[in-house]
Amino acid sequence: MRIGELARRTNVSERSLRYYEKQGMLSAERTPGGHREYPERAVDRVIRIQELFAAGLCSEKIVQLLPCMRDTDGGPSVVATPKLVADLTAERARIDRMIADLVRSRDTLDEVIDAARLS
Repeated sequence: MRIGELARRTNVSERSLRYYEKQGMLSAERTPGGHREYPERAVDRVIRIQELFAAGLCSEKIVQLLPCMRDTDGGPSVVATPKLVADLTAERARIDRMIADLVRSRDTLDEVIDAARLS
């Protein structure tokens, strides 16, 4: 599929897809005319990349992680290195801290809302 179709199917801009390719997160074949042609599995790959960005991972970490993941089912692969596992464990801890901070913020807002309702 061409870049425009991949962009439509994943709701990701063509510019972002080019960036993913440049960073080594996504690959495409080139037609004789120079157009990018992506395989069907690129849809799953782009969705996975978006999920990892949404989780707060940087592109450098995503590039390291993608070869360790299976696009079709999202399960782990056997090529994860101990360093990558340690890095990802640290990323997960960071996300857990962010969640805890957000819960505290939400609780504070709830207290303010409740107090305002009683006024």
